[in-house]
Amino acid sequence: METPAIETRGLTRRFGELTAVCDVTLSVAPGQFFGFLGPNGAGKSTTIKMLTGLLEPSAGTISILGQPFSASALGLKQQIGVVPEGMALMGRLTAPEYLRFVGRMYGLDRETTNARTEELLEFMQLAGERRKLITDYSHGMQKKLALAAAVIHAPKVLFLDEPFEGVDAIAAGMLKAMLQRMIQRGATIFLTTHVLEIVERLCSHVAIIHQGRLVANGSIEELRAGVASTLPGATGEERLTLEEIFLSIVGASSREAGQELSWLA
Repeated sequence: METPAIETRGLTRRFGELTAVCDVTLSVAPGQFFGFLGPNGAGKSTTIKMLTGLLEPSAGTISILGQPFSASALGLKQQIGVVPEGMALMGRLTAPEYLRFVGRMYGLDRETTNARTEELLEFMQLAGERRKLITDYSHGMQKKLALAAAVIHAPKVLFLDEPFEGVDAIAAGMLKAMLQRMIQRGATIFLTTHVLEIVERLCSHVAIIHQGRLVANGSIEELRAGVASTLPGATGEERLTLEEIFLSIVGASSREAGQELSWLA
């Protein structure tokens, strides 16, 4: 049986009396484009922080590439890439300085780091801004730089927390194509985003977290088949969108009238 690229068992994180993530068990196969969905505050970013070593779990275990993972697992960290919530870039550096720093931090030699830095700046359309400080970049430019830093070392597992937020349509299309090429070459991508159309277009498998608990996990087709018969008004022949699947599972339906503001009703 193939060793999962990412595996959790009973993953839990508490902040005092608040349980942000509760008993999450999931498995992501190598080469899978995996979407991790949930409403605001559901526990998505907390889960990614645990999967990348930024937070220690309160309970449960994590395995990356078949090996136990913890905040001190330096060798495994060198095989993953992360675009975290908030990006955490070094604003007083230029983009070339930052990418060279990240490349060296991941253990690349100087020649490889310099070559990949130049290639990434061109690919991300940042070569013309090489003298500008990162703090002066637009939000979209910073997103592209964060993604460049996450892939400079050719990671085997890539974690993306809202990578397309603030990115224009042209750049988003380019980045999606790059991510799909990574999948074709055997990388595993773990994506969280609120843009369900992106997940439906890119991801083969999806997990949904709600109030800290995993409430659905499987291929999009499996989830579609699972909720089709329970969604009011759906027919057996109807192809549900991921939005309809998501809203049904987390307790709301786009087919039902929701609350209205009294002055707009």
